[in-house]
Amino acid sequence: MTNFKECITSQEELRNLLGNPSLRGQNKVISTIDQHCREFIGKSPFLVLATSDADGNCDSSPRGDAPGFVYVLDDKHLIIPDRPGNKRVDSMFNILVNPRVGLLFLIPGMSETLRINGEAAIIRDEDILGKMAVNGKTPLLGIAVKVEQCFMHCGKAFKRSGLWEPDRWSAKENLPNAAKILADHVNLPGMTEDVVAEALLDGYKNKLY
Repeated sequence: MTNFKECITSQEELRNLLGNPSLRGQNKVISTIDQHCREFIGKSPFLVLATSDADGNCDSSPRGDAPGFVYVLDDKHLIIPDRPGNKRVDSMFNILVNPRVGLLFLIPGMSETLRINGEAAIIRDEDILGKMAVNGKTPLLGIAVKVEQCFMHCGKAFKRSGLWEPDRWSAKENLPNAAKILADHVNLPGMTEDVVAEALLDGYKNKLY
């Protein structure tokens, strides 16, 4: 980057500036899905999936459904169902060339999060995917993750942001207009704000599964 005059360029420089993690921070990482992690995953309706391609270009994708939508197969493996989306499949394209993934599980109202890192594969096992059917619709694919690291992340970011505090939320009329943003970004003939808004509403109402 050429826009900045002072950039940190080494781990040593970073450590000298910020110091070392506490013993709690150093020792909190485990390598299996224990009962605590299983319970957290079972109560989480939302996660963020981080991937990157062979060149290191990164992507973060939200995944959500009813609490417990992620299936824990055993103490080393979990499966994320692939629900209908926009068919870009950026995450899965990345996994095909670089299986390293990071997951961030959230529970509404809880400031602490669960982070999981591991190796992913795209699966079609009907006996497993059938366990994640909703409204009689079985996902075509699942993202299986072999867990290598599990650890809790403190809630300071959520405390600072007030994410779960309704009195700190912006009024709805002050929120960004997703339909307008998409229409401007897509920039295709006939793809107006109203057309995009109608398509979004239809997708939310009729195409969740």
